[in-house]
Amino acid sequence: MSGGLLVAGTTSDAGKSVVTAGICRWLVRRGVKVAPFKAQNMSLNSFVTREGAEIGRAQAMQAQACRVEPTALMNPVLLKPGSDQSSQVVLMGRPVGELSARGYHGGRQQQLLGTVLDCLAELRGTYDAVICEGAGSPAEINLRRTDIVNMGIARNARPRLPVLVVGDIDRGGVFASFFGTVALLSREDQELVAGFLVNKFRGDVSLLEPGLDMLHGLTGRRTYGVLPFRHGLGIDEEDGMAVSLRGTVRESNVAPPVGEDVLRVAVCALPLMSNFTDVDALAAEPGVVVRFVDRPEELADADLVVVPGTRGTVRALQWLRESGLADVLVRRAADGRPVLGVCGGFQILGERIEDDVESRAGQVDGLGVLPVRVRFAREKTLTRPVGEALGEPVEGYEIHHGVADVTGGETFLDGCRVGAVWGTHWHSSLESDGFRRAFLREVAAAAGRRFVPAPDTSFAALREEQLDRLGDLIEEHADTDALWRLIESGAPQGLPFIPPGAPA
Repeated sequence: MSGGLLVAGTTSDAGKSVVTAGICRWLVRRGVKVAPFKAQNMSLNSFVTREGAEIGRAQAMQAQACRVEPTALMNPVLLKPGSDQSSQVVLMGRPVGELSARGYHGGRQQQLLGTVLDCLAELRGTYDAVICEGAGSPAEINLRRTDIVNMGIARNARPRLPVLVVGDIDRGGVFASFFGTVALLSREDQELVAGFLVNKFRGDVSLLEPGLDMLHGLTGRRTYGVLPFRHGLGIDEEDGMAVSLRGTVRESNVAPPVGEDVLRVAVCALPLMSNFTDVDALAAEPGVVVRFVDRPEELADADLVVVPGTRGTVRALQWLRESGLADVLVRRAADGRPVLGVCGGFQILGERIEDDVESRAGQVDGLGVLPVRVRFAREKTLTRPVGEALGEPVEGYEIHHGVADVTGGETFLDGCRVGAVWGTHWHSSLESDGFRRAFLREVAAAAGRRFVPAPDTSFAALREEQLDRLGDLIEEHADTDALWRLIESGAPQGLPFIPPGAPA
């Protein structure tokens, strides 16, 4: 068997990543050997595979849902935005240059189609089924000519991929979105669109059913399931383009704190913030409240401030100074109040940054609270380090151009610590349970909080529970028999054409 499915969406953030992961987990529980695939991903949340390749964090999460090791084959093209107009292109896990949106869609994207199809074919030759995720909407008619991630991959794959369109009903207008998506596709593309999946539904499904029946009558395509809205799924997010997440609180464990106090964590919502999923392990701890901030006054009651990674270190440093957050961070360091810098955040806390690669700004003064000098190298560091800190084993991954020269302080992972300020390039170190608890005890002591980490929180177990919840959603609320036939046999024959179709 070489089954496959493309999970497309009516819009960005319709739930494609979650639905793909849910289908993968449902299949693997049925004994199917399955792998995820996303031909082209645009995200600042990325991950390093064991062979040292950089891929989208969402595909790493989907691989975990499949219970397989992630590889570069699962996300051959990754675009990492550096501005509204350009992105770093990562091909097969390695950066190959910066391109403007016009340059990428003007020809470079189509040149990558062969690589993408080869990766998909290799996966399909290895696994029983490959569940592919689209990007944005398949009905982006301005980009269809060079598309390699939606209908372009569905039609060029051998055998061709059936397409399931996901719509977020919580946004409203889902029926119009479903109909319009199909009606804007060419006749050849429409032949592969098998049907729909409603996501994030609240309420009584019986009230929705007349609309689903009418949608079937209008399009000749069935709805494969209605997934209910679920709070606290806590899976890795793909979109790193948000300039500010102020007011957003990371959903955390509902269990009460073990000690007498909660611990408040404020994350600076830097421009081009990357790998902000690093704080998910903190949010999973009972009694830890994590929020994103972009105003100085919002740091006043924070017990810990996290300066996260960013695709634009010098730009983020300038933003911190302009917003007044930089002054607060320097005062916090002087007062012995906890600050953690990760990757770009670590570089920002240092004394000096020499950047002729990312921003080409040359030499720039950092905040000067850690004895670190950073020089940006053209070659990107992509590693999966393992070590020890605070008496506990730690593992993580590194994705950065900046090379740090640490000239003082106490050793902390690959970085250093001075007082209550810590800095490291290691992403996901806080997912190591013993280390996370030891770190939070140090933070609580420095902050004067009677907070006690829970003794038995396992982040890996919580992640598995969340993935099982996604699998449950598919198993309980989708027509799994029909979904399996779709994966195994492809789109039904004789699906009607819905005019007007794509413009010439």
